[in-house]
Amino acid sequence: MVGIVTTEQSDTARPKAADVPNSGAAEPGFPISGYFISASSRDATNFGKLQDIKAFGGDTVITFGSTLKPARADELPADCLVDGNSCARVAAGSRSVERYFTFLDASKWGPEALQCPGDRQVTNNGQSYTVLVLPNAGKACTSTDNKYNIVVAGGSPASSTDPSKSLAGAATKLGMKFFAGLPAPAKRTDLTYLPDFSYKATFDLFTDRFLKYQADANDLPGLAGFYHHTEMPLTDSATFDSVFALYTSQNDAIHRILPTRQAIVSPYIDARVDKSGISVDDARRGIRRIAETAAGVQLNIAIQDGMGTGKGGAFSPSEGASAVDPYAATIVGQGTWNSKYLAPNKDYFTAAAAGIEDTGAVLWANLEGMAPATKQNPCGDSLRGQTTKERIDRQLQQVATARKVISFMWDSYYTCKGTGTTLKKQVETGLNTPIITDVTFQPGTDQVEIVGFNLEGSTATLSWSNKDGEAIEKSAKADSFDPSYGMKHGMNPKLDMITVNFGKVVIGKGKAFSVNVTNSWGAKATEFHSLLP
Repeated sequence: MVGIVTTEQSDTARPKAADVPNSGAAEPGFPISGYFISASSRDATNFGKLQDIKAFGGDTVITFGSTLKPARADELPADCLVDGNSCARVAAGSRSVERYFTFLDASKWGPEALQCPGDRQVTNNGQSYTVLVLPNAGKACTSTDNKYNIVVAGGSPASSTDPSKSLAGAATKLGMKFFAGLPAPAKRTDLTYLPDFSYKATFDLFTDRFLKYQADANDLPGLAGFYHHTEMPLTDSATFDSVFALYTSQNDAIHRILPTRQAIVSPYIDARVDKSGISVDDARRGIRRIAETAAGVQLNIAIQDGMGTGKGGAFSPSEGASAVDPYAATIVGQGTWNSKYLAPNKDYFTAAAAGIEDTGAVLWANLEGMAPATKQNPCGDSLRGQTTKERIDRQLQQVATARKVISFMWDSYYTCKGTGTTLKKQVETGLNTPIITDVTFQPGTDQVEIVGFNLEGSTATLSWSNKDGEAIEKSAKADSFDPSYGMKHGMNPKLDMITVNFGKVVIGKGKAFSVNVTNSWGAKATEFHSLLP
């Protein structure tokens, strides 16, 4: 939402309701409601992790997928043996083998995965594998060209639990949603950002078998859908035609086999000037093309905001001439936000909201819950570093057009101790923080509309400079509150709005201003900066 006004050039821990006397305020809530997680083969570990996330305000968890990789016979797991013989050769029997593949997802596949006569489960040396015999031609169990492809899947301790079944069960008990990672093809060796489609028919058949297994073994309410493990930038470029085709075929498979389930795809922003980054128009066209791959599935498009990788910038128009923060500088070098990035993240999300309109797909945000690594913010042995609550709040200011915010990733970026305090703990002490996402001056009135999260009962402070450079500041308590603003405007349903009357305010057109609020829980926002249109 963009405000328009014509002016002259003159003049701690989450509180319980009982802890806020006479406030009348509803319980505050953090805007992030979903997290990527690492799955465990232990039920207790998965249940405990989801309990923690639910207590944190989350209702959704997502796991990554694994890759179906071509392999030579001598590259298959050495301990996948039947009576001392290769499990793949034993499963093949007298069949002619075209190619071998591995899908080592560290899962213990259940007996429901065995759908054709040659399929078998193998336990050896304490390890469990599932061997699938796929036709090289056709989709049934018998190949029309008498050739077959053998997939060795799993590779988990024989005593373990299937992580997807475990997570779906935990999500069902806790009333949460779990999205399981889809299989992914290997990447090409010449263009490593594109999928290898030299075995697409086998890959499509394996995706079907994977989803049929989920339908037979894991058809629980907690299994909300699937995550597209293969990524691409937010563009409509024909360079990525193979990725669009992959999304379409996998979405079609979901719709055929588990028609009530949804899908998530997470394209990324790359707004870096020196990388010939993706323009805002590219993003608008790109999200529309991704939406067109839905094939009947409810498709949620969760744009990665790039703040953890240095590919995107959370800055306002009035901050464009300011230096990038120290984390971003490790990726793009020293300079201003405007010189290093084509546009702020907010512009990309606004364009994406327009591009996705009337497609049936839903805009989400994938907030990168880490930061580029420096010596000051280590996170174990991760390639990225620990971020801060303040940086996350600035990221949240940019993504209000997204219906839902998820974050990469719970473990280890939210749980590593990093500089001494986990990000999880930092956020827990500020779950009630107000976050301003937009400010609009209503023409012809003294009313200022402030949109954001956790704004109930706020007192707002507006700051600007007059034509003489004198700093001016006005404060006033909100005189109206709309808790359903986001829902009514097709944005994040957690967004609310307050209206504040600051009296006469004269800010020059194109001039900078800032707004801050302190809400009914006594929490203060990260300052919101902008330019008057």
